[in-house]
This record gives sequence, structure tokens and C-alpha cells, in this order.
Amino acid sequence: MSNEISRRTFIKGAAAAGVVLSASGCFSWNGRNIPEKVRRGDVTYDVLIIGSGGAGMRAALAAAGNKDRKVAVMTKLVPTRSASTMAQGGMNGVTGLTDPTDSIESHAFDTIKGGDYLCDQDAVEYFAERAGKNIFEMDYMGYPYNRQEDGHFHSRKMGGHSHPRAAYFEDRAGHAMVHTLFEQCLDKGIDFISECQMLEISMAGDKLAGVIAMDMRTGNFIGIPAKTVLIATGGYGRAYWVRTSNPYSSTGDGIVAGMKVGIPFKDPEMVQFHPTGLSVNGVLLSESSRSEGAILLNKNRERFMEKYAPEKKELATRDIVARSIATEIEEGRGVGEGLTAGVYLDFTHIPAERIHERLGQVYDLSKRFAGVDITKEPVLISPTCHYSMGGLEMADFHTGETRVPGIYTAGECSCVSVHGANRLGANSLSEVLVFGHTAGDGAAAYAKGHPYEGSQDQLAKDCAKWKDHFDEVTTRPHEGNRTVPEIRDAMVQTMWFKAGVFRNGPQLEEAAKELAKHEEDYKKCYVGDPSHVYNTAFEQYVELGNLLQISHAIVQGAIARKESRGGHTRRDFPKRDDANFLKHTLIFKDETGYRAEYKDVVITKYPPKERKY
Repeated sequence: MSNEISRRTFIKGAAAAGVVLSASGCFSWNGRNIPEKVRRGDVTYDVLIIGSGGAGMRAALAAAGNKDRKVAVMTKLVPTRSASTMAQGGMNGVTGLTDPTDSIESHAFDTIKGGDYLCDQDAVEYFAERAGKNIFEMDYMGYPYNRQEDGHFHSRKMGGHSHPRAAYFEDRAGHAMVHTLFEQCLDKGIDFISECQMLEISMAGDKLAGVIAMDMRTGNFIGIPAKTVLIATGGYGRAYWVRTSNPYSSTGDGIVAGMKVGIPFKDPEMVQFHPTGLSVNGVLLSESSRSEGAILLNKNRERFMEKYAPEKKELATRDIVARSIATEIEEGRGVGEGLTAGVYLDFTHIPAERIHERLGQVYDLSKRFAGVDITKEPVLISPTCHYSMGGLEMADFHTGETRVPGIYTAGECSCVSVHGANRLGANSLSEVLVFGHTAGDGAAAYAKGHPYEGSQDQLAKDCAKWKDHFDEVTTRPHEGNRTVPEIRDAMVQTMWFKAGVFRNGPQLEEAAKELAKHEEDYKKCYVGDPSHVYNTAFEQYVELGNLLQISHAIVQGAIARKESRGGHTRRDFPKRDDANFLKHTLIFKDETGYRAEYKDVVITKYPPKERKY
């Protein structure tokens, strides 16, 4: 079946969304970014979701199952501008369509093995059982899957997989997912509060009051009361700033807000470095490139993955391929020097028509940013920070709840943990569907059984506090104070070179000292813009504060984990140590600083073994 049918379906769906959008009383593209009832303060939401990516929108749909529930999605950008839209390869789930021999047990084992046995196996089993169902559900919603000749959607095999199980739309899987979910949210009448930056979760004692946010259009600080808050703000890849595939919005806002109210940051040291980012700028070339047959070559045009992963080669797990590329570069077989050194990703043996059909975005990104036509010549790539396996601890994966009553979490900002120490390609979109759905149901059930117990007075006090902070920060003198970009650039140098693909104890200790210095500089840094309308300087100031806290947690977790596992590679401790570190890191932050606790990994029926590919 021609994929033109899928494209027409997607375009038709987008047009339909436009009709609903323009008729919506609560949100439109003409500038009304906040519903009037929110401006007036006369609405208390049952479920207030922070983040409009795949997890946030899927949670909203689940929570809005009952028309009587008041549900809103708040985003600091606009809906459909999220990291989820950048996901390219597909979404995993056992459907039995492309490969009838695949099984839920096989998906679970691939995930656990890929995660280097740091996954909680009960959560993985829950995830694998539901992933295929969510893929079929997206089909029902109108997702424009690439199709097989028999009309069923096609699935492809990604790195670390034993079967082809990643359903997809070309190499724009996340883009199509978010737009499909957005259309459904509009149809359900869900409120969208856009261009509002969350600043903190407001608590009246131990009771949830709501969320404090800055309206970017006016500079006003607003308090939004809510029975439950669901954090779905995505990851924190911008801690590595210029060597990441993440959007500029991935600054860990939700994780920091959660830590401030007592939710621990789980496994922060587990950062995934994707093997194939464009060397010139870190922009991702999808793993589907290697799934479709692209190979890796060093400067001598040798296919080097055969010596690192003899069986899987380029389709080994991401951590293995990233380390292999980094090793080739370090040992002098890479091309170029410094941050832009890399190796070649070669597509030239793949038919051009297949590239244009299934890898159109990869072709366009290579042409646009690297000036390379991948149908004719290889393109230079190198590892890039891509995904956050760590996140806010999800205390119960059956509901999405955290250890703080009324606060839920889902998506990349959460840690269930189904990804362990290394996420498999195409498990992220499946995770946002499965646990977005679960958390949305959980939050709605909590809201139904609990009255609003917060305090409008507390919201007002917190807004006033932020207004005073804004006035103080934006009127600081420049003389003697470092700027936000200066501190951020210094932070990135620290993180990339001392807490990147390869780590060791002395460098991590240096990183901790440097970050402490950056945090001191941040307390008196120069912002320089006292205006209220679209004050992006203040926005970036807030984001830098979040990134510094995230970075410190990454480093503290990495110092304590004296082993190598998945995305965490210690050169001074090159082996995995199940005797001492088959456990999760929990980082807490309070007035006295950072502290760590540990939590055992849940093992059900897959005892840890050596990973071989």
C-alpha cells in the first residue's frame, strides 16, 4: 500500500485540528494564550498537566475521559513544540503484524538487557504488556503509520532488538504522534495554557495548592489552583548545551520543581549519549538510519563496529555504539578535532528512493546543516547527549503517583524505571503513551476522591515572592557579575569534558567543585533586562538555575556509582558491579545541599547476566 494514503490522512487530520483550534474558546493561534477563566482565577483544575509533549497530551486525554473533569495542559512554549516532536525512529510494541514470532516476554527481556539490568523488571513487564495496545490505539486515533502491502502498519528493527517491533511514520514518528494527540485533545475540549513558564509547585504546608508560572506575554506571575499536578516536562539534555539533540526547552524544569517539594531525582547519572549526532552541531540522525542499513566507518573507511559488537554491529545498544565511536576518535581513527571530531555514517549503498521514502528528515538535516547529500557521500557524525534515563521517582507505576500526594509524573522527566542504565531505541515514545495514559488515569482518580485542599492565599504569597525576585534579579549591576550565557558556557565545558561519555573519579570531583563555583556566580549573575513582555533573559536565568541543579545531581550520582553500567562509563571502574551497585540512586536537595539514598532494583524473572551483542 502506498504511504501516500498515510500522508493524506495526516494532512487531513491536521486540517481538522485547525478547524477545532480556531473555534476553541480557550486557545487559539491568534494570541489568546491563556483562558480567561485562568486570568480571572475562577477555575480550580482537577488535573493540571505541565508539559505538552507526548506524555502530557496522552495524560490529558486519559484524565479528560469524564467530561466533568477540569483538565488543562500548560507549556512554556506552544502545544506541539516539544522534544517528543523530534523523535524520529518509531514506537515499540508487540503487535504481531510484521513479525508474528515476537512476544511480550521478548520485548521485556530486550528492554531489561538493554538497560544493563538496572530496570525495575515489574515495571518493564507492565510496560511491555501495554505498549502494543497503545500502538493500536494510536492507529484508531488516526496516526499515519507507514504501511505494509497487506495494509497493516509496518515495524522495523532497532538497536538491541531481537525482533522488528518499532511502528513508525517515515522518520518523523514523534512529530506525527504529538499532532495526532493534539487533535484529540482539542476535540475533548482540554484547556491549553501556553507560553507560561512553570516556576514552582506551590504547597500550603503538606497540601498541594497549585502551580506558580510566569505569563511570558505580559510578565505577570500567576497562581493556578489544582487538585493534582502532573509533571511531564521532558528531559535535561541542555546540561550539555552544544552537544545535545534536545531542544532548547529541555532544561529539567519539572525535575527541579519536584525536588523542591521532596520528590527525589532517581538515577540522574544515567544520561544517554546517542551515537549519531551531526558532528557540526549535535542534531540527531535517527537510529532508523542504521535500522535501514547505514554503516559506520572510521577515517580509513573501515567498518569498525564489527570488532566492538560482532553480532549486532551498528545495531548494538546506543551506549555500546557511542563508546565505540568515542574510542575510534580518541585513538586517532576519527576525522577532525575537538567537539566536532567524528566518524562517517554511510548511506550510499542504500537505494536513494528508500532513503527519500523512509529517511526523509535524516536526508534533509544532513543536507541543511552539514551540506551533505547522503545518497552520494557519507556524513560526519559523533555522539550527542540525547536522553535522560533518570528523572523524578515514580513511586507507583500503576498510577504514576510520586511520594508527594497529589503530584504525578510521566515521560522523560520521570523515572519508572523501565529504561535502567540505557534506553532502547523507540522505547521512549511507547513509554510516554503507556505511562502518560496511566498517570492521567491516576491523577483523575485522585482528584475525584479529594476536594481541593490548597490555599489561594498561598498562591498569592508565592506570586508576590517571585515578583520581588524578578525585580531584584533584573536590576542587578553588570560590573563584577558574570552573565547568564557566560555561566552556562562554563557549565557546558564542565559537563561535556568531565561528565560526558567517559568519566573518572578525579574529573568528576573537579566537576563538582566547578559546578559549586558556577552556582555561587549564579546567585549574583547579571540578567540585564527589567522589561515584562517576553522577557526571555529572565526565562533563561531561571532555566540556567535548573540546569545547574540538574548538573550537580548528575555529577553527585556519577561520583557515588563506582562501576560502569549502560550510559555511565567510569574508566577507573570499567566493570559492572552487581554486588554493590544493583540499585537506584536517589538524590535529594534541601537547604543543606544534596544527599543520596539508594533503592534496590526490582528483579522478577531475569537474573543479571553479562551483556553481549
